[in-house]
Amino acid sequence: MSFKEIKEERFGITYYELHHSSGLTIYVCPQEGFRSAYAVIGTNFGSMNAEFIHNGNKITVPDGTAHYLEHKLFESEEGDAFSQYAKTGASANAYTSFDHTCYLFSCTERFGESLEILFDLIQSPYFTPETVAKEQGIIGQEIKMYDDSPDWRVTMNLLQSMYQKHPINKDIAGTVETIAEITPEILYECYHSYYNLNNMVLCIAGNADLGLIEEIADKKLKINEAVQTESIFPDEPYEVGKSYVEQSLPVAMPMMALGFKEEAGKGFASTKELLCSSILLEAFAGEGSALYRKLLDKKLINSTFGTEYMEGKGYRTVIFEGETADPAALSRILKEEITLLHQQGISQQDFESAKRCTYGRLARGLDAPSSVASSMIGAAFAGRKLFESIELIADITLEDVNERLKEQLDVQNCCLSVIKGIEGISQT
Repeated sequence: MSFKEIKEERFGITYYELHHSSGLTIYVCPQEGFRSAYAVIGTNFGSMNAEFIHNGNKITVPDGTAHYLEHKLFESEEGDAFSQYAKTGASANAYTSFDHTCYLFSCTERFGESLEILFDLIQSPYFTPETVAKEQGIIGQEIKMYDDSPDWRVTMNLLQSMYQKHPINKDIAGTVETIAEITPEILYECYHSYYNLNNMVLCIAGNADLGLIEEIADKKLKINEAVQTESIFPDEPYEVGKSYVEQSLPVAMPMMALGFKEEAGKGFASTKELLCSSILLEAFAGEGSALYRKLLDKKLINSTFGTEYMEGKGYRTVIFEGETADPAALSRILKEEITLLHQQGISQQDFESAKRCTYGRLARGLDAPSSVASSMIGAAFAGRKLFESIELIADITLEDVNERLKEQLDVQNCCLSVIKGIEGISQT
């Protein structure tokens, strides 16, 4: 067994793929000129995978279980993985998203030892009633921190208002009440359902030695028999649940997130759909657009304003977000401009400019091992070919983008989320 070489001609990228006998899929993108290496391993288990069928049994777990499991995997009978990474000089971290959980490290030396720690970490679950209970206070504080974060609340309030049934409307960390229900048995059930190497991907970029990586994989990885785990998602209505939501928090300036819900289907968007959406949003509201300058002139936005396209299994949403002195006025102008956009479409000039900006952003994403590895694992989770965006973007046409516009930005199916200041606290 050895790595398969794959070349992307447009940017001259060469990466390698290995389907290891353990079940793990490994992607490596060596980058000349870098002393550092970045490795990230992940599983298709995120906050929205709270209901699933495993080996024929339907299982429902408390909200926040995936995030809780992420925390607990760093502990083992031998000690804490962070202390082991400290000995190798690696910088380590982990995160849980709506869709997946990832564990990562970066280093400039002793890469092999750090990779061994990573493999041990994801293969050595150790949960006891005492260690699980100890974590409740720590994660409870984290939940309260996010509850007080305007940036998080403006987005989460939006998703909770837009999505009526899909579990993307649940906080990633859960609530203080739901995490109190988590037991070692629940964590082990989730671990054995999703932390199977056949359900996981490892991506490495930077100063990477293929021979060393394969040697350590052969040494450390245990052969996993594939398991049958199917996540369950309810059918989500097309319509938003609510068109407006607001919350008061101590902010210097109000914040807004205007979200446009679209038909999602059951899977991820295609690479072509993602590219068309990126070019569309860049042309319409990017920093070089006429609309962006107009909103700046009216003092309705500042440098925090931006756009985002969120997509995954069962959800797709375009979000315009940022600080603004007048959320209602900003929302009204955006919807008026979107109505005109649907009538007129993107112009050839705006399309060409936005396409160049998108192309440049993709190129800049190759500048660092961390961004390369993150892009690789994101594509793998979504079932998309690695670096496919770079291959396809040259062939995207104005007609493609205007056709994609027909599926997005429905002004009759949107929600405005606002974080306003607390009365009595001065705002600028």
